[in-house]
Amino acid sequence: MEKTELLKHAASRFTKFGSKRFTLDELANELGISKKTIYKHFKNKEDLVAESVNHLLEEVMSKLNAILEDKDKDAIQKIIWIYKICFNYLKEFKPSFINGLKKYYPKADVVFEGFRSDVVHQMIYYLLVDAKENTIIRNNVDIKLVSQLYFLRVDNVVFKSDNLFSLYSSDVLLDHLIINNLKGIVNSDYKVIY
Repeated sequence: MEKTELLKHAASRFTKFGSKRFTLDELANELGISKKTIYKHFKNKEDLVAESVNHLLEEVMSKLNAILEDKDKDAIQKIIWIYKICFNYLKEFKPSFINGLKKYYPKADVVFEGFRSDVVHQMIYYLLVDAKENTIIRNNVDIKLVSQLYFLRVDNVVFKSDNLFSLYSSDVLLDHLIINNLKGIVNSDYKVIY
């Protein structure tokens, strides 16, 4: 069995059922391999969880980078597309997956938190700066505050008490959590259709 195939399947199962709850026995059984085969590639479950999270996030980052390179989109459109992609992944996550990373798999949590921080502190923040420099965003808007208030902990809002992805579609959440907030900070002459 290829390591990449193993990582992809593990990531899909950990995000769906939770990294703690889904066992290596179940993974081996689903793939028709022995646990020994898994241990050929990974020292322990924590390494498998960390590498599968990293594999998943590399896949997401590849899609986000394609958006960043798109010359036909302005900074606001890129922010919306970045969150659209992220929401499409997050809707597949059980809240127990993210909570399990924090509680049981610190290596994987460091990878996930690093990714989230990079997306907000690097991508989103600099796209907001770019939008402000290009007079898309009003001059009196504090970009750092906006990125902290609206973008840093979107997953915490989405996964608080109820999983909002189980109550609303990704498009409805994108519209209410991201697009409406962006509409509140853009100049009145910005007419791009979201």
